[in-house]
Amino acid sequence: MDVGVDIGGTFTDLVLNQNGQLTIHKLPSSPQDPSQALLQGLSHFHTKGFPSPKRVIHGSTVATNAILERKGARTALITTQGFKDILSIGRQDRPDLYALHPHLPPPLIPEQLCFEVPERLNHRGDILTPLDEDAVGGVLDQLEKADIESAAVCFLYSYIHPEHERRLKARILERGFLKEWQISLSSDVLPEFREYERASTVSLEAYVRPVVSAYLENIQAGLPEASSLQIMNSDGGVMSAERARKQSIHTALSGPAAGVIGGFHIAQQAGFDRVITLDMGGTSTDVSLCPGERVHRTESEIDGLPLRIRMIDIETIGAGGGSIVRLDPAGGLHVGPQSAGADPGPIVYGGGGENITVTDANALLGRIDPAFFLGGDMPLHLDKAQKAFTSLGERMDLTPQQASLGVIRITNANIERALRRVSIGRGYDPRHFTLTAFGGAGPLHACEVAQRLEIPRVLIPLHPGVLCAYGLLMSDVIMETSHAVMSILTGQTLAQVKRQIEERKQSAFEQLRREGLAKEAIQITPLVDARYQGQSFELTIPFTDDLESTFHKAHKAQYGHCFPDREVEIVNLRLQAVGMISKPIIDPEPVQQNDASTALIGKKKGLVGGGSPATFSLYKRELIQPGAHFSGPALVFQMDSTTYLPPHWKAQVDGYHNLILEHKP
Repeated sequence: MDVGVDIGGTFTDLVLNQNGQLTIHKLPSSPQDPSQALLQGLSHFHTKGFPSPKRVIHGSTVATNAILERKGARTALITTQGFKDILSIGRQDRPDLYALHPHLPPPLIPEQLCFEVPERLNHRGDILTPLDEDAVGGVLDQLEKADIESAAVCFLYSYIHPEHERRLKARILERGFLKEWQISLSSDVLPEFREYERASTVSLEAYVRPVVSAYLENIQAGLPEASSLQIMNSDGGVMSAERARKQSIHTALSGPAAGVIGGFHIAQQAGFDRVITLDMGGTSTDVSLCPGERVHRTESEIDGLPLRIRMIDIETIGAGGGSIVRLDPAGGLHVGPQSAGADPGPIVYGGGGENITVTDANALLGRIDPAFFLGGDMPLHLDKAQKAFTSLGERMDLTPQQASLGVIRITNANIERALRRVSIGRGYDPRHFTLTAFGGAGPLHACEVAQRLEIPRVLIPLHPGVLCAYGLLMSDVIMETSHAVMSILTGQTLAQVKRQIEERKQSAFEQLRREGLAKEAIQITPLVDARYQGQSFELTIPFTDDLESTFHKAHKAQYGHCFPDREVEIVNLRLQAVGMISKPIIDPEPVQQNDASTALIGKKKGLVGGGSPATFSLYKRELIQPGAHFSGPALVFQMDSTTYLPPHWKAQVDGYHNLILEHKP
């Protein structure tokens, strides 16, 4: 028995899998200590008579929040003499090209905690200046006085020759003021070229590692002895808690990654391969385009700080159910990116929230019903929302309902822009895709957003509000290592890379075996980062015997052209080891045509997107049978979410109980 646990900014979601039978649970998050909600959710299953789970798979935002809120460890950076300002100087990029006074995020590690020691290598890894042992002693004296909790080490060209970094680590351990897990070496975290990105990534790792380690220890202390803890990677795989303590920055975007895994899997299961996932929760909306496969990237940013780790390509915006509504000085209406979170939360939650949110707008429009919200277990205070929107409407010369519709339209426009960036902005026509919508708020907004982009179809999974937790159950164990090559592709280079692959395969295989994977469940795939000589950026491609031809084809597919006569450079070797885990097997049920009348629980008056009055049909999701057909305007209620079906949209239910919604003008 396995349990997937996704902790969001507003709610914590749990999905229990017992021999293919899924049981879900949803409860408010505990922002002060996210592990409390996780353990409370597991305790809920125990009180229902379920045995202790074999695996608890968790998607966490602890690393991300520590960076965004600047609540990580007190960290020092030690680097090559002359490079102590590397985090401050960066790439000299302007985040806002036309701003006269651009606002740059402050360095993660302040100047007074950046130190340098004499040592120097050249670009081939040859020692130009040996490590100055006396200077190291002086730096260690300063580190002890600074009372640091973590140290990041980044020497020039250490990805080729890591001995100087390792020697410095040994000297720190000899002093005894830091333990091994508190020291992060760039040659371990990111053994690749580009000094600034490597320095930034190892600094992020050192900054969040103590926070993530303490968090994981807290969870493990509360788990039953028979339960193991696994953590979601940003690349869509999971890893053991022990490995997560050493690769903490890889958990930075683990929650959204699980949503893409779950949403894409369910869409493929239903027969749709070209998919855009829309995950709208309480704090943010995450969208990702899957043109027949999940798309990964190796470069990203968190709060303006470069991060070079492999992750699923996800666009995140501050548009969630808890996004706060405000008027600017000119009277313009804005939604987000600030969020009311779980505490105090939206006004209708009755937790003391005073700021109007998107959830309040949906509740006032009747799209969230108190009788069905969280199965009716959480009361909603509609009178307070009515009062707040009355005040907002007066300031805008609108009725409360008109103001609510305005909030929804702006939210939908924000989501639409994010969808345009991942589709049209990258050369894909969204009209050829299916929008898979989930999260607590995703099904409320999906149809109207899809209509704006002429996306013909929306898929709502059976349990949309907990799909990220479900995605955790569908994720394999993944480990990826990288190694700098930096050589022109020749027969000699190819032979060298092949030798390195064989050497690293055994190490990766042994690591996954230690994490409990059977030999036959492990697959190892070599990849390389390649580019034309003189280019600044690389493409990641599978390693083949005809690597040059493979790269030319990949370049043409990506950019529309290639240069067959130009030399190809191999920049990095990557090895991806995948341990296949058993997943929930859900068989489709027989489909019998019906009009969903057995699930119809009533009708009520409301307003549709244009502000026109309409009569909504109300359906209870768990009573809808495969083969059902019905039309909008309609609301489909369930414990973890509500689906809004506008006029001119039709719904049908497939054998997996997915709602397939299509626009029929």
